[in-house]
Amino acid sequence: MEAPATFMEQPAIFVERTLAIIKPDAIDQSAAILRFIEDHGFAILQQRRLHMTPEQCSDFYAEHYGKMFFPSLVSFMSSGSIIAMVLAKENCILEWRDLLGPTSSHRARETHPDSLRAIYGTDDQRNAVHGSDSQKGAEREIRFYFPDAIVEPISSGDQATDYLVKNVMPVLTNGFVELCKVKPEDPLSWIADWLMANNPNKPQVLEPTVA
Repeated sequence: MEAPATFMEQPAIFVERTLAIIKPDAIDQSAAILRFIEDHGFAILQQRRLHMTPEQCSDFYAEHYGKMFFPSLVSFMSSGSIIAMVLAKENCILEWRDLLGPTSSHRARETHPDSLRAIYGTDDQRNAVHGSDSQKGAEREIRFYFPDAIVEPISSGDQATDYLVKNVMPVLTNGFVELCKVKPEDPLSWIADWLMANNPNKPQVLEPTVA
């Protein structure tokens, strides 16, 4: 039975995100891998543990359909529980793949002995962990496991400041001016109600015109 998805608060500004998977062969080492992730500065924004069906695995790995290893890949990935995560960090995709090491666990032990695949992987297929290989791939894979996730870029830096100055601060200023005029007994509830009523992004319902 699938465990419910857990959610962490999204970061205040946009940072790159990627999908990470702890595969069935490394699920018993998940606690250590999760510590490894956090120790290297990644934020785990969303996380869920599940057992995928062969059909779901086929959909996820559709780009490999027709290749010799496809049947064994689907069989392996549907053989036990996995943990899917959305990770966030500056240069997240590249840094996470660096920590994974080469696809082959044997090669990882030779060239990247401190990588996750070197430590927890077994061979080319049972290599413990997965990471998206590009921004486009990350968006697709995140949506596959977390359909409600927001993966579009979010304004940051000067763009975010400009938006706040032009769109948010005027509304807040007007609200606090009105609050000072009214002096309600419960100012917190009053300002909350005022902001709800004066939200500039609130949908406008047009009254039907009578001919």
